[in-house]
Amino acid sequence: RDNKIKLNPLIKIMGRQVLLFLLVLCLDTVFGQVSYAIPEEMEKGSLVGNVAQDLGIDLKRLKSGKSRIHSGGGAEYVEMNRERGALFIRERIDREMLCGETTPCALHLQMILENPMELFSITIDITDINDNAPSFASIEQHFEISESAVVGSKFVLETAVDTDIGENGLQSYSLKPTENFALKIENQVDGSKTVEMVLQKPLDREHQAQLSLLLTALDGGQPRMSGTMQIIVNVLDANDNAPVFTKSVYKATITENSPKGTSVITVSASDKDGGSNGEIIYMISNSKHRLSDVFQIDRQSGEVTLNGEIDYEKSKLYQIDIQAIDMGGLSDSSKILVDISDVNDNSPQLEILSHSDRILEDSIENTVIAMLSVNDPDSERNGEVKCVINDDIPFKIQNTRNRFYSLVTEGALDRESESQYNITVSCSDEGVPSLSSSVTLTLQISDVNDNAPVFERSSYEAYIVENNTPGLSVFTVKARDADWNQNARVSYILEDSSVNGVPVSSYVSVSADSGVIHAVRSFDYEQIKDFQFRVKAQDGGSPPLSSNVTVKILIQDQNDNPPQVLYPVQTGGSVVGEMVPRSADVGYLVSKVVAVDVDSGQNAWLSYKLQKVPDRALFEVGLQNGEIRTIRQVTDKDPVNQKLTVIVEDNGQPSRSATVIVNVAVADSFSEVLSEVPDFKHDKEYNDNLTFYLVLALAVVSFLFITCLVVIISVKIYRWRQSRILYHSGLPVIPYYPPRYSDTMGTGTLPHVYNYEVCRTTDSRKSDCKFGTAGSENMLIMDPRSSVTMQRIQSEKSILDELDSPLECPLSPAASLSPYRFLMLMTTHLSLRGAHMRPT
Repeated sequence: RDNKIKLNPLIKIMGRQVLLFLLVLCLDTVFGQVSYAIPEEMEKGSLVGNVAQDLGIDLKRLKSGKSRIHSGGGAEYVEMNRERGALFIRERIDREMLCGETTPCALHLQMILENPMELFSITIDITDINDNAPSFASIEQHFEISESAVVGSKFVLETAVDTDIGENGLQSYSLKPTENFALKIENQVDGSKTVEMVLQKPLDREHQAQLSLLLTALDGGQPRMSGTMQIIVNVLDANDNAPVFTKSVYKATITENSPKGTSVITVSASDKDGGSNGEIIYMISNSKHRLSDVFQIDRQSGEVTLNGEIDYEKSKLYQIDIQAIDMGGLSDSSKILVDISDVNDNSPQLEILSHSDRILEDSIENTVIAMLSVNDPDSERNGEVKCVINDDIPFKIQNTRNRFYSLVTEGALDRESESQYNITVSCSDEGVPSLSSSVTLTLQISDVNDNAPVFERSSYEAYIVENNTPGLSVFTVKARDADWNQNARVSYILEDSSVNGVPVSSYVSVSADSGVIHAVRSFDYEQIKDFQFRVKAQDGGSPPLSSNVTVKILIQDQNDNPPQVLYPVQTGGSVVGEMVPRSADVGYLVSKVVAVDVDSGQNAWLSYKLQKVPDRALFEVGLQNGEIRTIRQVTDKDPVNQKLTVIVEDNGQPSRSATVIVNVAVADSFSEVLSEVPDFKHDKEYNDNLTFYLVLALAVVSFLFITCLVVIISVKIYRWRQSRILYHSGLPVIPYYPPRYSDTMGTGTLPHVYNYEVCRTTDSRKSDCKFGTAGSENMLIMDPRSSVTMQRIQSEKSILDELDSPLECPLSPAASLSPYRFLMLMTTHLSLRGAHMRPT
């Protein structure tokens, strides 16, 4: 220590010189490796090398890749500056503490980059400097040598220890004075040296009883360092035979991790002297390995046993220097070579260098998700490691470099099948028994929008009762998306279409979030019975995916329409009447009530019944067909005029009904019916007066027609004369004709403008003026107020035919009627219908 302190200024000078010889080894561009060589004990912050420049990496890549240095779990001696891409000394490096006698001494680092993952190897060789002087374990060594010791007797000296290596390590010894003794140095198998003091001149106790010698150990550094030890030699009386070992070298083998007290080997030596001079003791020589902490020898028996723990990974071979010393001080030396057998006592050591926590499900094959390093300090097969991962997962592990592995994808990933993987990497060695270790990585699979929404059904049918309230919820469509989060958020859209030329959006609407279909309007089964449309389900991915489904809405009928009586027709105050002869048999068909219901199903099932049926009823109505028939023979007591009220009722809930009155005359002739009407003559006079008024009206109209005709002819003659005057005057003549004027063509008839054309519309059944065929004799028009009957001139056609097609006009549009003919027809018609009309 004192020598080291004295030499510190010299070491600093050497450090500056060594920095000038910094070597950058060749860059292995194929494998991404770079090597540097630096001396030990460099100052903190000293430059090691520019990694970015030597590896050809851009400085931006170092920043974006989050570059970092991995030292394999050792002390962090080196740090990297990302801004400059250079390595600097972080802690002073003591080669002796770091590697001991191991040579070469190197730091093996890895530089890791991400996005994408890259791994580069960096090797830094630590070169030795002469910073340690040789030293002895003790400052003095004592010998007792008989004066009878023969020339050439050897005495083993304690060796010095220099932790430096190479030229800086221990190189030579010197002994002073050299009158009686000389040094003998031998090189050992492990590179160490043994030092023996050889007697070259007999000792004379009477001349000098004690000798003091100085042993100096020198290294080869610049400048050289040394260490000394004092040797005291006490001269004894004669003991002229030294002990002799049976072997010059002993060999033994022991298994690592053997317990303390395990016997290694037993050595023996013999001495020809007798008595106390022949008694031998054994001891282990001091050495730089401090083997006394690991092995011990029985001083009497020479048995070497294990005193400490031995580890193959720390030392594979031990060399033990032993001595056999007799009581006279003579000794012999030998050595024991102990081979350490390796035991598979170290499990593989796994370290995750870098890994990804999340990966997209559409990642390509062989995408790197993790990088690992595996180390097993055992030897041979005990240190051979094989790594596997758990089965049935789309990943594989690859050995990218010696003791480095990459975990990559194998095959396609599907988040919908598996959203998370727990990947267990197990590494086992080839030892017996095999040792293994494992590490588990959790990997989340990020979703990609690769699934379109799927409806629960291929098509939907929904029912809604007519007369619904607008805004009523009709039905709910539901679609599911196997994706996650935003990619699985489904929106519902009503596709544009039309129903009977009307946009479907005026019928229904769809809630974008819930898929609930609402009725926009109130539906009428009689107008529309069903319609269909399409709903699109679209997810929230980018780009979005969608699917369609057809929804059919069926309108259900309600009993919201009462029956409509088609026959007999009732207009104004008159009702249809029927005449039944007194000789009619039982079951005689009097009439038939025809009714319809625009509803459907049971709401349109009609039933017929009579209201207020007397005890001796003469008529009955068919429950299903509406036929009115006699149920007994007509008697003289039966009144001539009978009024039947027929109720038509549907089968809805609640039911709706309609009422029709049918007047029936029980008589054999019209005269019998007329005799029952006392006011008929009064009506006859009224009809005569009406006829008079009609004739008078016709005369007035004819007079007006002739007057107009005379006026028109006069105007025409006047204009003709004016045109002639204008013609003779030479002015342009523009003849004038009255609107819609037509010449008589010399036929003597009226102009065409006065011709009348009569036709009936398709909805003429609702008109007050109707023309039909001649009336049948058994049809009557009854006036309930006057009870006056007269023969009807027109029989009604079938109401069903009237609904299906319009009645043709009896006067074709092609037929042209003169005003006189038209007035005659109108007069006749009005006189016939006036029987039941009252003058106002």
